[in-house]
Amino acid sequence: MKNKFYIELIYLVLLGALTSLSLPPFNYVVINFLTFSLFYIFLIKKINFYKNKKLFFLYGWLFGFGYFVSNLYWISISLTFDQNFEFLIPFTIILIPGFLALFYALVTYLFVVLKPNKNLSSFFLFSVIFGIVEFLRGSILTGFPWNLIAYSFSNQLEILNITSIIGTYSFNLFCISLFTSPSIFILRENKKDISICVAFLITTLSFYIFGSQNLEKFNSKQIKKLDYKIRILSSNINIDRFYNNIDPTTAIKELIEISSPKKNEKLIFIWPEGIIPGISQDQLKEYKWLFENKFNENHLLAIGINSKEDDNKNIKYFNSLSIFDHNLNIINSYKKINLVPFGEFLPFEKLLKSTGLKTITNNYQSYSKGEERNIIDLKYNNLSLKILPLICYEIIYSGKIFTNINFDYIVNISEDGWFGKSIGPEQHFTHSIFRAIESGKYVLRSANNGITAIINPMGVIEQKLDVNKSGYIDLSESRKIETTLFAKFGNKIFGLIILLYIFLIFSFKKLRNE
Repeated sequence: MKNKFYIELIYLVLLGALTSLSLPPFNYVVINFLTFSLFYIFLIKKINFYKNKKLFFLYGWLFGFGYFVSNLYWISISLTFDQNFEFLIPFTIILIPGFLALFYALVTYLFVVLKPNKNLSSFFLFSVIFGIVEFLRGSILTGFPWNLIAYSFSNQLEILNITSIIGTYSFNLFCISLFTSPSIFILRENKKDISICVAFLITTLSFYIFGSQNLEKFNSKQIKKLDYKIRILSSNINIDRFYNNIDPTTAIKELIEISSPKKNEKLIFIWPEGIIPGISQDQLKEYKWLFENKFNENHLLAIGINSKEDDNKNIKYFNSLSIFDHNLNIINSYKKINLVPFGEFLPFEKLLKSTGLKTITNNYQSYSKGEERNIIDLKYNNLSLKILPLICYEIIYSGKIFTNINFDYIVNISEDGWFGKSIGPEQHFTHSIFRAIESGKYVLRSANNGITAIINPMGVIEQKLDVNKSGYIDLSESRKIETTLFAKFGNKIFGLIILLYIFLIFSFKKLRNE
């Protein structure tokens, strides 16, 4: 019996690990139909034999651990750049997936606590619990909605376009049901149960048709030429600049060279996050001599750079996206509000700092959090442009990146060098596709050591520079669509989908009783 138990534990970890192959950059979506169905069948079979509910907590944790340990291993790479953090690498590889797996443990525990029966109400109960807990994972303790199973569909843009109506969390709930639906065929109590499998396939087909029509409509819309061309930079500057006291002059020269400014061309340059080492927003003007012969009144610069403020004799540092004119005067600035724990701020800093720990991305102190994310209303000469600024992983928060829908473009700057040569940059980039579709806006993404791209409101990548490629891409024209339903109502729609599932749970339970 012990051997059988251990085999089952290994089996669950392997199921979770195999599920990771459905995510970017692999996108083997079909594998989810196998892993989710086998996982659900395993739980249903065990319910009939075990009364120990705590055991089901372990089952969910093992599946979740296998899933997260195989697709988030790259987080530990960020600790290899500083020798002071290297001792934490083994803990990071285990502890972060172990913590996130607790959410999956909660799913299976709640599932068995609510005493499901082997029927359709159990199927919908499993799906809705899973969907709600995934929403909680993306919300509590700053939230980490990375690698929702919905991201398996990142290459199927026609299907993915439904997120413009229902959003990512609702689509994630649908995906959980869709991938688990083959188990209904195996566990069916009568032929009518098969109709649910068919219903999910038909719904998927309807999503595809909807998305195809959306793409056709978008491509037929009028193209508008921009007054100012937006030039988005991709750079390959080594992450060691944070630790080796590299002269900022070298980085600035390289970035200007990549930018290729032309005297008579109206350009807005977008440079990546935290790209210039060792200087802050107010110090950039000291390097004006590097810009003088290259930049003129036709040029604006949006750049990821640190800023600081004096607050009662205490200096606060911010990770900022700032916009400068050609004389390096600040026109506008945004301070990042969603900070990365341990990367940008140290939780319980006074306590942990005494043990020698510090933030990964700087040597002085934790970044402070900005107050709110305001739309940057850029007015300069004849230019009038509204952009929504997002720094690094702020792009991952579905339904939480804006409250005001009155803007033209989403600008996302990032430093993906922390991920090394892993699947991390590809996963990070995928979130941009989802946010473009949900918001119905272009996403302009500038990354150092990552993927730089222009993504249109349909999720189509119009231009792209791959990881570790230096260069630029230009947005000189664009199409506009009407505000999406999800942009108007956000995750309130997810609440309505949950109510629908609850209705289905009780409806099928009542039908069985009759």
